[in-house]
Amino acid sequence: MLDLRPFSADGHRVRWARVDGADAAVESFTLEWENEAWTASGRVGREDVQYVIRVAPTWHVRQFMLFRDLDQPDLWLAIDARHRWGEVNGSYRRELDGCADVELSCTPFPVTVPIRRLGLGVGEAADLPVVSIDVETLAAEVVRVRYERHGPRSWRRTRLDDGSAREFNVDEHGLVLDEPGRFQRA
Repeated sequence: MLDLRPFSADGHRVRWARVDGADAAVESFTLEWENEAWTASGRVGREDVQYVIRVAPTWHVRQFMLFRDLDQPDLWLAIDARHRWGEVNGSYRRELDGCADVELSCTPFPVTVPIRRLGLGVGEAADLPVVSIDVETLAAEVVRVRYERHGPRSWRRTRLDDGSAREFNVDEHGLVLDEPGRFQRA
């Protein structure tokens, strides 16, 4: 069973350095407890992107917002208990139905949400549909992802459509410590 420490209601802060060859950027990340839910927010330097993910105490995504260079969100999605997605303007996003999680290539945080929610033991795996957001185009597409727990703090995440896999280690809270060639704790 998953043995992660709970986050303090006082909040949690980390920084990740993105390392992918010749270019690097730093993300400042905060997780805060407010209005009976977690608010995860990150500001990623190189992409000049800010995101906010509202997560229920049960680690189910409630809302996702992406800001690039304007005061108003570029993309604002909400999800209901039946995993139906919609935009803040009321537009229903039927193509995203069934997804419970989001992913962004500019940050390692989103993997924490299913890791904490699923509670997989060592040697266990789960296949999930995930909303993948392109921060440049704001395109949202459904991808199938497998999460596998290989050790107490080691995981593999595989995109089932193309077979690309990423291995990473997490801290005592389930936040990524390092993902070789992509992220490391700063």
